[in-house]
Amino acid sequence: MSRLIVCNIMSLDGYYASTDGNPLVLPMDAAFDSYNLQCLRAADTLLLGANSYRMFMGFWPAQADNPQAGDVHREFGAIYSRIPVTVVSDTLTAQDIEPWQERTTLVGRADAAERVKQLKAGGGDIVTFGSRVTWNGLLAAGLVDELHLIVGATALGEGTPIFTAPVTGLAPAEVRQLEGSDNVLLRYTPRG
Repeated sequence: MSRLIVCNIMSLDGYYASTDGNPLVLPMDAAFDSYNLQCLRAADTLLLGANSYRMFMGFWPAQADNPQAGDVHREFGAIYSRIPVTVVSDTLTAQDIEPWQERTTLVGRADAAERVKQLKAGGGDIVTFGSRVTWNGLLAAGLVDELHLIVGATALGEGTPIFTAPVTGLAPAEVRQLEGSDNVLLRYTPRG
């Protein structure tokens, strides 16, 4: 059975984004990009919420052939141009996903857990980036197998919390500083 792996950056004080919802205030450096690329390379499916889907698919596929992008970003773009994507949304339409419809499956929030179970039964790892509301719901449903939190050396003081509800039952699996970075990886798995 495959795993659902959540990869997200957060501030030292537990925020996912600034008060206006901007995650780019966090230190997304080259080590952060390299780590996420490593996770994406190992995945067979990408799982995203509506906002992350719009943002990522509007940016990453174009990087594959962007001569001004670095190697990591070009590889990200190449993978985003071919990987199957499941999008969890009650607001996106077929028209919204049209540019990527051949490899995008759209499911409503009520069907997200069932879709993840189907993907896991089919084999191959599933990775999600961003998509805070989506993965928090799946974490509460017991469907997240690994939580990779990259903690940036920045405290925001206020913003959007990384978690939408209290979380218990996680066991630390790894703690390490990302090479060449002030960011630290905290990797957790569910207990038991």
